[in-house]
Amino acid sequence: MTAPSIGSTTHPTPAMDAAEFRAAADAIVTNIERVIEGKTTVVRLALSVLLAEGHLLVEDVPGVGKTMLAKALATSIDCSVRRIQFTPDLLPSDVTGVSIFNQDTHEFSFKPGAVFANIVVGDEINRASPKTQSALLECMEERQVTVDGATYRLQTPFMVMATQNPIEMEGTYPLPEAQRDRFTARVAIGYPDRAAELAMLDVHGAADPLAELQPVVDAATIARMIGAVRSIHVSDAIKEYAVALVTATRQAPDLRLGASPRAALQLLRTARAVASFDNRDYVLPDDLQQLAVPVLAHRVIPTSDAQLARRTTDAIVADIVHRLPVISGKRR
Repeated sequence: MTAPSIGSTTHPTPAMDAAEFRAAADAIVTNIERVIEGKTTVVRLALSVLLAEGHLLVEDVPGVGKTMLAKALATSIDCSVRRIQFTPDLLPSDVTGVSIFNQDTHEFSFKPGAVFANIVVGDEINRASPKTQSALLECMEERQVTVDGATYRLQTPFMVMATQNPIEMEGTYPLPEAQRDRFTARVAIGYPDRAAELAMLDVHGAADPLAELQPVVDAATIARMIGAVRSIHVSDAIKEYAVALVTATRQAPDLRLGASPRAALQLLRTARAVASFDNRDYVLPDDLQQLAVPVLAHRVIPTSDAQLARRTTDAIVADIVHRLPVISGKRR
């Protein structure tokens, strides 16, 4: 049984030209940078993941603005936003929804969970139990929820932005491989430079800048931007290079688990978005090289020897990109 989608956008959207796309993208990035100072690369990647119809994992130490980045992106878009604070006692039904029996009509009615929104901010996702984490698997991959045999479509656009702290392990549950593989990219915000931190003291010290942040685009504009990204040309050579990068992770001696076929697909989707930011209607090998670490590194698992040698997956993937011959991506 399939139920109609709850608040989704299904009507066709008009095409968007390059100038309109760039204006909308710049407006979103500028708006977010009113809150997150000095992190243009991270902000652009977060927006690229949204336009690639993917999901973002923000993994970094406490206090660098993980949740603020997620909230700022969500606020910059005039669409539905729900925040889920993941805790050990959070239930799967809190995320997906539950069927409730109506005593008056003697029928079950579906009460949607927090996942029914355009932007879902999952704060400290690794603090929930594996059972609750798995409630997001169907949502993130198939953009639907199945409860008591009925399937409900999620809204469009739809994105999960999750945060987690990689340092504090007590009371946390590491994300399983199936969950990590559904995140298109993983980013680390990092500490701000001196000038940005001084500016933060002035801006954030007097008031909460998120409270004054206003949307600069709406859900319909995002849908048109997604359509523009889908139309970006990808040559056969670029596709071969993407597959070569993913295959190399499966053959790397320092990795016991390489990237999945889903990784190659999401690498190309995100590369299309990055090309759009640069006013190009085609993808270059440079786009794949730029995205290889954020898109692939969180999906692979190092060997015991690599872990003993303190080699990170970021360094291993970066080394693969450096060693792999580049396949030219000429347009046809």
